[in-house]
Formats: sequence, structure tokens, C-alpha cells
Amino acid sequence: MKYTIDKKENYTIITIDEKKLDTTIAPDLKSEFVKLNAEGITNLILDLTNVKYTDSSGLSSILIANRLCNSSGGVLILTGLQEHVTKLITISKLESVLNILPTVEEGIDRVFLHEIESDLTKKEE
Repeated sequence: MKYTIDKKENYTIITIDEKKLDTTIAPDLKSEFVKLNAEGITNLILDLTNVKYTDSSGLSSILIANRLCNSSGGVLILTGLQEHVTKLITISKLESVLNILPTVEEGIDRVFLHEIESDLTKKEE
């Protein structure tokens, strides 16, 4: 699987450099998500700009990342979705479950907003 990981202080960007996110790639991606979560990384931006096609196994790996991020108090942001990927998410009725934004830059802004909201919630408790 071809991908890059760019770790920052408050978030990590994973850019998939493949045209297909399917059964040949999804298991490796799931493993990477679990590994990053075990390292304490809670905010992920998954850049899917290069991904033209995904199947149910690819969608499953995304949902695992979403669950891992949410359960550790973080957030998963999907960016750069192509038409086929967007259609699969819509057909699966997951657009209300997943955080989807057009660009990585907007994803970064959303991570910082999430961090601010989390800090405010902690202070109120």
C-alpha cells in the first residue's frame, strides 16, 4: 500500500497514494489505524484525493478509524473524496456519521475546532 503519514502536534495526516481502497489495501490500512491509535494519536485527517474507488472493505477500514478516534476523544476527518467514494458513503447512509470536508486545510481547521470544544467541555465539568 502506498501512503504517506505526516505527524503534527495535534493531528496526523494520512494521504493514500492509491487509486483503489479495496480488499488488497484495507487490511494494511486498518492495521495502520490501530498502530497510530496505540501511539496515542487521536486526531486523523485521511486524505482520499487520489482514491477513485472504494468497496465495503475500504469503507470498513474508515469506520474502524472513526471508532478508534472517537473512542479516544479525537476526531477522524475525511478529505478529498471523489465521486464514487462519496456515493458509497451516501448509499450507506454514513454521511451523518463521518466528518467529511473538501480539503486537508479545512480538515486541519476542524481538528483545532474539535480541540477547542473538547477543552471547553472539560472546563465546564
